[in-house]
Parts: sequence; C-alpha cells; structure tokens
Amino acid sequence: MTMTRMRTRKRTTTKKTRQFWAVLFLILAVVSAGSLSAQKKNKDDATTRSVSGVVMDPDGQPVASAVVQLKDSRTLQVRSFITKEDGTYHFAGLKTDIDYQLKADRQELTSGWKTVSVFDNRKEPLINLKLAKK
Repeated sequence: MTMTRMRTRKRTTTKKTRQFWAVLFLILAVVSAGSLSAQKKNKDDATTRSVSGVVMDPDGQPVASAVVQLKDSRTLQVRSFITKEDGTYHFAGLKTDIDYQLKADRQELTSGWKTVSVFDNRKEPLINLKLAKK
C-alpha cells in the first residue's frame, strides 16, 4: 500500500469516526431533552390540577352562556369561562396548594360561591353549580 493511499484511508476512517460521534452525541442530546421534558411535565402534573363541571338552572337543566368565575384565594385574580351549549365549564393549570372559589351567573340567577380546597386531593374535581334567584 502506498503512503498516499494510507493517508486517504486514515482520513476517511477519521471522518467516519467523527460522524459517528456527532450522530451519537445528537441522539443523546435528543433523548436527554425528552427525558427532562417528561420530568418537568411530571413535576407540573404533581403540582397542578383542573376543575370542571356543569352549570344548571333551578330545574336541573344545563345552562349555556352562563359566566363561571374562578377566584384564586391567594392573589384574588379572577378567571372567567362562558359555559358551552351543554352547560359545561373547565379550568386547567390550577395549583394544588391554593384554595379557589367558583361562582356562576346568568342574568338574574347566581350559584353563590363554592370552594375547591387545598385539602381536596382530587386531580380533577367535578364541581356542578346550580343557579338560583339572587
């Protein structure tokens, strides 16, 4: 084998080795990023919950277009949801270490406030709200 041919072969082998390590590094980076994302999601899942339910009129029928308010008892921030045609509402991303209050209103009807407590360990509590005259 000539010297030139040996150098060319060595360069080719070195180039393939670099490509191998680059691909391996890329695979490891993708796998570890996915793992970190899954860990963060699991952590978020452990500290968050959602609440949903149905708003009903005094006769027990679902009420569309009722305004459901969710109040954070720590910050007093209020989020609103307008019920769907079937009277359902849904709030997600709620912290498990904060009490929340829920209330529904529709014209001259109200449900009054209901509390989702930190002591309620359900991941997705179902809180139905029944409207009555104010």
